[in-house]
Amino acid sequence: MTTGTDNSPAKRVTKRRGQTRQRLLDAAADVFSESGFGHATVEQICERGGYSRGAFYSNFDSLDELFFAMWEQRSAAMLADLRLATESITAGNAVDIHSAVARIVSVVPVDPQWYRINAEFTAHALRNPALRKALADREDAILRTLLPIVESALSDVGRTIVGDPTSLGRALVAVHDGTSVQCLVDTDTNAAFALRRDVFTRILLSYSEIIQNNQSEEELS
Repeated sequence: MTTGTDNSPAKRVTKRRGQTRQRLLDAAADVFSESGFGHATVEQICERGGYSRGAFYSNFDSLDELFFAMWEQRSAAMLADLRLATESITAGNAVDIHSAVARIVSVVPVDPQWYRINAEFTAHALRNPALRKALADREDAILRTLLPIVESALSDVGRTIVGDPTSLGRALVAVHDGTSVQCLVDTDTNAAFALRRDVFTRILLSYSEIIQNNQSEEELS
């Protein structure tokens, strides 16, 4: 049984620590984006966030650990948005794969700031075997969480995965990574995002088939 004495001080400290951690993460995002991960320092992040080095090291052991905390936070938010988008497909009007893909892709962010940060950290990790493995492990964990969401969304539009689900997951990640660059650099942004939706749709169609006794593909299209 938890007493009032146990609750109040601990919660206040935890809340303050959480706020400090979040402000450091926000400050790091700005510094990484402006200076580049390889040129960023703990001192710059502390100055931007308004904290001391002690506050930094009470929350993170290194800039690498801070990046992974940032990565996990963004990944969790994206997965939550994907779940909400797939739930809205079931409850709403999106009944064909094209509408479903448009709704889902709309919640997968293409953020220029995060793209710069992630690309620079990836290059940094490729020079360090331990970091490379840590990054790969996190990508695999995201994939394992993503696949059930994809399978559920396909089922809602009357389709099922054929072949290896992991191959589909990796193909979707590759499409996201590749088309994100195009969306960020192409001067015709609308065309780039339209192509992004189209490629996602084609990948999903290629790795899935209509559930037997369901509508024909022509009717779904």
